[in-house]
Amino acid sequence: MRRRPASSLCLKPVPQAVAALIVLAGCQPGWALPHHEKSEIHKEIEALEQQWQQATVTNNIGEMSRLLADDYVGITSNGTVENKQQALAQRSAGTVRITRLELTDTRVRVYGDTAVVTSQALLEGTNGTSDIGGQYRYTRVYNRRLGQWKIVSFEASRMHDFDARASNKH
Repeated sequence: MRRRPASSLCLKPVPQAVAALIVLAGCQPGWALPHHEKSEIHKEIEALEQQWQQATVTNNIGEMSRLLADDYVGITSNGTVENKQQALAQRSAGTVRITRLELTDTRVRVYGDTAVVTSQALLEGTNGTSDIGGQYRYTRVYNRRLGQWKIVSFEASRMHDFDARASNKH
């Protein structure tokens, strides 16, 4: 069997494929934003978090409505799923009333037109006649639509006192 020279086994590049690769290599993906732009978005999201915090404590339904997307879905710490209308109706009726909300350990991560916020919250308030005060961790998701950031998702988890659980075992 006759062997072919190694040079004849090499494939010759197709000009369109090479051009496409060069164009793609020069493109920056949407999630890889320049540092200064990410910093500005972080500041904008942090400001929105402060607006939400203030609206929650003052029970400003108009501000809450402005910040929530029409397709918002929230999951409360007890597992209840609520849409925008349900969340606003509970606050309008006074069913959910937050009197104190302090945020710590807030982190903002940006992925293109989506921002994910995680934070710890010290909360005082009621849901109906139940006291809902305590420490929580939450995740809030913002999405930029038509140039405006809107809250599209929220989930809260209550942080339980580990010392109290440990002392109950004895």
